[in-house]
Amino acid sequence: MVVNVENAGSTVSSGNVKGGIGRSAAADVAERYREFSWQEARGRSDAHAELTARISQDPEFCDLLSGSLPAGNKQQPNLLLAAVRQLDGPHAEQGPRGEAAYGRWREWTVRHWDEVRAVIMQRATQTNEPARCATLLPLLARLPQPLALLEVGASAGLCLHPDSYRYRYESATGYAGQPAGGLRTVEVGAPDGPVVFGCRTDWAPEELPGRVPEIVWRAGIDLNPLDPVGAPDDLRWLQSLVWPGEGERAARLFAAVEAVRAAPRPRIVPGDLIDELPALAAAAPPEATLVVFHSAVLSYLPPARREEFARLVRSLLDGRPGGGHWISNEHHSVLPWITAPEHLSGRPEDGRLTLALDGRPLALTGPHGESLHRLPGTEPGTRT
Repeated sequence: MVVNVENAGSTVSSGNVKGGIGRSAAADVAERYREFSWQEARGRSDAHAELTARISQDPEFCDLLSGSLPAGNKQQPNLLLAAVRQLDGPHAEQGPRGEAAYGRWREWTVRHWDEVRAVIMQRATQTNEPARCATLLPLLARLPQPLALLEVGASAGLCLHPDSYRYRYESATGYAGQPAGGLRTVEVGAPDGPVVFGCRTDWAPEELPGRVPEIVWRAGIDLNPLDPVGAPDDLRWLQSLVWPGEGERAARLFAAVEAVRAAPRPRIVPGDLIDELPALAAAAPPEATLVVFHSAVLSYLPPARREEFARLVRSLLDGRPGGGHWISNEHHSVLPWITAPEHLSGRPEDGRLTLALDGRPLALTGPHGESLHRLPGTEPGTRT
């Protein structure tokens, strides 16, 4: 058969694909890939935008996906694309561009479907973005020290080491009545580390941290914790989740792993974030300020579980002698207890995250830690 690919300007010949549980299920998968192409990949990865657009217009391939993968997270486009890259499928690094390249990618994926499916069923979409530490650091540094960090959805735990990296903040002038037109650079962190995270911000230099926080305890929770230092396959999976065209992001990931290689590994408990949180929080040393934090995690929970999680965090911190703090860095659409900033469009393609301290929104952040911009009427605090 011949499949028309919208916005690709070509057609693709496809072979017979077995499977399928009905047109409605395949249509749901097709719509999911179409939305991913338009709302998430467009403007960020041309290769992934084109590939998922072609898949959305390939009914037989969508039949294969809907018929052999459980509905829900296992049908995520990210998971399929990363699994093929993990297995060194064709065009793994740059993505299949054009009709002939998609045909080769499709043929290979169908022929190796049992292997691809095994990776999908074993793995999860758990990108670890250590550069997000650049947006977390200003809050961490101004909390009462020392800190006990507990990350929910820790993945490989790279964000549990904010004191192992170096940061370069480019702070725009025009704040606090100062004239606009230039940048001031603030650098902080490990002086000789293998990685430097850059972050654009409109926070004044005196509002940015002058030193990294003192951390005496670190732990995390994840359904499937990864160990990129001790398990090469885990590092390869993290690298496979980086999209084609994001070479700098891939380099930062590898450098972050090198930066923490000699550090003691944090305790990361496998399991459900709500079920495991109380016991793990109770293990934090009482003399330290407990900080429960998470980035781009709650979108994987249904709304009722998000609310349950928020109630649990508040209860645990309220009941802890000396209290504690909660830092969330999530898209505002999954934070029903936070009103969306007025200047946000609310569109799903607006990938910026809302940084909040104890449920109070303070800033908008880039999804990879590349920017930190204050919300009107907020005061982040002064340098510590």
